[in-house]
Amino acid sequence: MLPRHHRLATYHFTNLAVPGLVHAIFTRLGGVSREPFATLNVSENVADTPAAVAENRARIYAHLGIEAAQVVTAGQVHGNRIALVTAADAGQTLPRTDGLITATPGVALMLRFADCQPIILYDPEHHALALVHAGWRGAAQGIPRRAVEAMQRAFGSRPAALIAGLGPAIGPCCYTVGQDVAAAMGYALPDWQKVLEPQGENRWKFDLPAANAQLLADAGVQNIEQTAICTACHTEIFFSHRGDGGQTGRFAVVAFLRERNTTARPPRRAETTDAPPPPAPAMPTSLQPPGMPTLGGP
Repeated sequence: MLPRHHRLATYHFTNLAVPGLVHAIFTRLGGVSREPFATLNVSENVADTPAAVAENRARIYAHLGIEAAQVVTAGQVHGNRIALVTAADAGQTLPRTDGLITATPGVALMLRFADCQPIILYDPEHHALALVHAGWRGAAQGIPRRAVEAMQRAFGSRPAALIAGLGPAIGPCCYTVGQDVAAAMGYALPDWQKVLEPQGENRWKFDLPAANAQLLADAGVQNIEQTAICTACHTEIFFSHRGDGGQTGRFAVVAFLRERNTTARPPRRAETTDAPPPPAPAMPTSLQPPGMPTLGGP
């Protein structure tokens, strides 16, 4: 029996609702994949059918008014490699990469998630963008900080000017880890005690979103928005590796830049000097059907 088709549902960050930037956190709703990948799975690396994945991605692209040839994605490996993306990379999958940065309008970045945390960074001064996949291994390798540093090198971004959105991820309510993860956080974080709580011998409750936020703040990022949605608590809405017993799909996060007025002085801090973006294909604002958690929900 085919799964029930749902309308595509997307979440959006309040602090990233700025002219010239389009971003969307998709859920598991609105696709054609069968259980256990029902329904909007976008990963080709699970046992879903290629035709279903292709259709799910096509629905996402149509929803955003973009083409597959505009999209750059990555072969995610829970590492800390950040790749600079230009128009030459459009339509490609970059190997062994967990972060993408670009300042090229029209090139869409897409990554896949199921408990690891999506991080979007936007530089309003240089109109540049990053999309990052950050699980515990990525956090241990400092991938949030690496993304900030990559934007500094590539675009001249000032960390204090960056706007960060941290998407749905497994929360400390559902994430108990062993001594290996705790030890890695002890080396990686400025203050590991704020993200780890003892749960008996060699077991720890781990707050991955707080760890990623701590790494961004330590890199100089000040404007950080957290979703506070646990993917493992909401498997009816998001794919969750732990919550779904290890066999599940991946939900998509997509972000891209539009052209903006280059004759006006780029905005700094609270200034807004850009002209409004040109009309674009219709994309709904944040869609939260009844029963779905809000961005600030538990």
